[in-house]
Amino acid sequence: MLVKRSANERGHVEHGWLESYHSFSFGSYYDPHHTGFRSLRVINEDRVAPGNGFGTHPHNNMEIISYVLEGTLEHKDSMGNGSIIRAGDFQYIAAGTGITHSEFNPSLEQPVHFYQIWITPEREGVAPAYEQREFKPVTANNTLELICSGTGIDNSIRINQDVLLYAAAPGSGEALILPLTSSRYGWLQVVRGSCVVDTATLAAGDGLALSDCTNPVVQTASECSFLFFDLA
Repeated sequence: MLVKRSANERGHVEHGWLESYHSFSFGSYYDPHHTGFRSLRVINEDRVAPGNGFGTHPHNNMEIISYVLEGTLEHKDSMGNGSIIRAGDFQYIAAGTGITHSEFNPSLEQPVHFYQIWITPEREGVAPAYEQREFKPVTANNTLELICSGTGIDNSIRINQDVLLYAAAPGSGEALILPLTSSRYGWLQVVRGSCVVDTATLAAGDGLALSDCTNPVVQTASECSFLFFDLA
């Protein structure tokens, strides 16, 4: 079964310095029909104006993944980490027993465009952790780059949940098989371009929930990039 979550149906907030779209209920946006999908709790697409950002704030018992599409994001946290996350980078935080951090656009000219994803952990009270890596998904047929997993296989970032997160950037007119079995659940989030999965036509910002599917095929109508979550 395929259920599309259209980009224009997402929650939307604009605060001058921040424009954010919420695939699931978040903050002041609440939709009882869209409160998450399996262990996926948040998929926010954020644009932060130059010289602005999120001040120091707390998190706990959440797996947090940020993926920068354009611009740069400066991160500082109570674990002593301080880094610049650049376009193409993935950042992972296990908030666990509790952290504080800030996220800031250090550029005075260019906005930063990024996705922030929250995943509920398998268990609470884990030790906080941090990891950042550059990933460049290969633009090739049937190629997905494994970013995160619950076991750390294939040099992926190990997270505290039974999730496989892939990134892909197939070219125009290609077909890419998603490694999903009928016993698992999938969520595909289109980041750029457009594609078709079975009867669902998707564009940037659209999401697609998949269940009772085996190896669904993504057909690209243009150059495309997307995130794919294989969920318990």
